[in-house]
Amino acid sequence: MHRRNFLSLSAAALLTPAALQAAETLKYRPGVVDALLKDGKTVFVDFYTEWCSTCRAQGRAIEALRGENPAYDAAMTFVKVDWDVYSGSAIAAQYEIPRRSTLLVLRGDAELGRIVADASRASIKALMDKGLAGA
Repeated sequence: MHRRNFLSLSAAALLTPAALQAAETLKYRPGVVDALLKDGKTVFVDFYTEWCSTCRAQGRAIEALRGENPAYDAAMTFVKVDWDVYSGSAIAAQYEIPRRSTLLVLRGDAELGRIVADASRASIKALMDKGLAGA
C-alpha cells in the first residue's frame, strides 16, 4: 500500500513542474527569445518597467486573458523584458522597440503583431489571438 502511494505521489511531483512551466512567464535574459524562436515557439514579448502605469494595466489584461483562455499558454511562451535594464540591448535594437509598454508576438523570423502604449483589453486580446493563429 505504501509503495502505491509513493509511486502516485512521485508521478504527480514529476508532472507538476511541467504543468506549472506551461503557464510561467519567463524573465528575459540575452538569447532566450532567439532560442525559443529557434525551437519553433511562438513568443509573446512584453517590454515593461515596474513604475509604468500603462505596463501595469497591460500586465493585468494579459494575466486576465491568460486565465480565461488556457490556449494562450499552450500556444505561446511569455517573456517579460525589463525596459530599464534592456532598453539599449540587442533585442531592443533588433525589433526596433521604441519604448516601454511595447508588446510583440513573434514566430520564426516573423513579427506577427505589435502594440505600443495601448492597454485596452480588446487590443491586447487581438494581439494574443494573432499568437494563437500563428502557433
